[in-house]
Amino acid sequence: MNRIWLFGSAIDTDQIIPGRYSPYMTSEDELARYAFIERRPDFAPNVRPGDIIVAGKNFGCGSSREYAPRALQKCGIAAIIAPSFARIFFRNAINLGIPLFEADLTELVADGERATLHLEPPRLTTAQTAYPLPRPPAFVEEIRAEGGIVAYVQRYRRFPGERPAGTAVPSAPVVQS
Repeated sequence: MNRIWLFGSAIDTDQIIPGRYSPYMTSEDELARYAFIERRPDFAPNVRPGDIIVAGKNFGCGSSREYAPRALQKCGIAAIIAPSFARIFFRNAINLGIPLFEADLTELVADGERATLHLEPPRLTTAQTAYPLPRPPAFVEEIRAEGGIVAYVQRYRRFPGERPAGTAVPSAPVVQS
């Protein structure tokens, strides 16, 4: 079982990783060392691959730092569960293949509690309870299954939902009056 890291609402990208630790100032390989360095200094040295973040609403608000979800990915976070996400953070995390689930478990789990994330069917299991998680849209699951949008496009040469090259668009039936 892995650890739950419990956070409140409105955790912004500056709290996830301050701008001075951007990969432009350090390196992408060092991002994990600086995750939550000011908000929660015990996070980076103690987080382990497979750990899960459970947070309040509007996780990832603030600037559009694409390296904020990347820092969490580098830490090995298995998923982030929150009732809502900032739109740009949500998109950046999905593009990286990080599982995101929109659910409010903040009053149901404890910081440091041991849990297991199951992707099929989506649920978070603690010693006492299994919490069902909403299934993401199909295109999000497709991106995650490939490890992110770059891997998806490299494999399929298209974005999810696009027609494969050379596939005709069905024409509308002709209506005679």
